Amino acid sequence: MPTRRRFFTQAFISSLVIGGGLSGCNTDSGSVGNKSRKKADPADLPAVIATWKTEAAVTKAAETLQQTGSALDAVEAGARVEEADPKNMTVGYGGLPDRDGFVTLDACIMDHQGRAGSVTFLQDIKHPVSVARKVMEATPHVILSGDGALQFALENGFERIKLLTPEAEAAWKKWLETEQYKPVVNIERHDTIGLLAIDKDGNISGACTTSGMAYKMHGRVGDSPIIGAGLFVDNEVGGAVGTGLGELVLKTLGSFLIVEFMRQGKSPQEACEAAIQRIIDKYPEVRKEEIQVGFVAIDKTGATGAAAILPGFQYTLHQRGKLTTADNLPGVMK
Repeated sequence: MPTRRRFFTQAFISSLVIGGGLSGCNTDSGSVGNKSRKKADPADLPAVIATWKTEAAVTKAAETLQQTGSALDAVEAGARVEEADPKNMTVGYGGLPDRDGFVTLDACIMDHQGRAGSVTFLQDIKHPVSVARKVMEATPHVILSGDGALQFALENGFERIKLLTPEAEAAWKKWLETEQYKPVVNIERHDTIGLLAIDKDGNISGACTTSGMAYKMHGRVGDSPIIGAGLFVDNEVGGAVGTGLGELVLKTLGSFLIVEFMRQGKSPQEACEAAIQRIIDKYPEVRKEEIQVGFVAIDKTGATGAAAILPGFQYTLHQRGKLTTADNLPGVMK
């Protein structure tokens, strides 16, 4: 397993990774709108899929899904595992800071009813995904940002803590020696964990959480907390989450695009590949600069898929009572 934070050895150390077409995903069980595919096997439900080799998070999500029956509870619980892990310098506590030394967090969550909550540029709170859920459930808004998000979190009982660990601070100080931003693709994991869960009745929820691009400009917000970019769920069809260079995901609304492709009849695998191809076609610089973007998706039947620009993507899946992972999947770009 690649180390968690070798991703940008000279630059972000954490920000632009992904690769691969999720060849190991379950694509046999059908896709909404495609009458040529056989109907899904009920044994495919429930299920949890997440970006990267995040076995602990996916296991926690699957256990929560089994205990509560709630896909929303499951994705929140899984995301919190990574947010609390200081060894994961891409998410939550211990995440790498921005260029000014501040750890700023983004997260969003979306449920089967179409409700959504998000926080951006949140500091000093370990679990932004739970704050995002509170935004969804306790306010008329979708997104809270910066000081407003922090105030809301504190008013709702979230503990204020220092997120910058000694390890992350040391990495930041070393980066200051050169201030180089060029990423090294797939040397390690990216900055985001995205999870999708589907319950036994076919209800889907998703969550996405990140500390963002390491050494980013102060105030930068990526795709992860933006509904339709980093995450989108339509319970009539399916859901998708993205990871990689957030600016490209934002400019193509990748997760929304995947769900719409599935609505038109594509399988989750086909939809992910088509969304990646859209990026390659619209932004030819990815061919020269080795930029990475990737997605995972699940449809209403429990069929799953994923794809990314370059090889090296990883995913974790819990389905039919079994936890599986995949390494170094092939990329879409030829």
